[in-house]
Amino acid sequence: MEIQIESPHFTVSSQLNAFINAKVGKLEHLNERLIRSEVCLKLDKSSTDENKTCEIKVFGPQIDLFASHRCMTFEDAVTEAVHAIEKQLGKEKTKKEKGREKLEVEDSSTEETEE
Repeated sequence: MEIQIESPHFTVSSQLNAFINAKVGKLEHLNERLIRSEVCLKLDKSSTDENKTCEIKVFGPQIDLFASHRCMTFEDAVTEAVHAIEKQLGKEKTKKEKGREKLEVEDSSTEETEE
């Protein structure tokens, strides 16, 4: 999976870059068909300490996922956004499995009626 990191108006340190690649790279274990992910790190102009935002977009065949999270550090924001994407991938997987079960039930019922 290709991982593209964007950070407008500041440069990402090599440690943060490695952290993002490690965290986002783990998503490929949940769905091997993922093609590309875009990670956008932003600094918000707000009066609170939680001004670091991470947006993650994940693309694959017939699947586009998005998650955004705001925290005090970029590491926490990346972790939370990746966790949200993991949840979405899990929901997609169960949705597909239910669809397959439904097809199998329909196939077996049509075979019985044909006999």
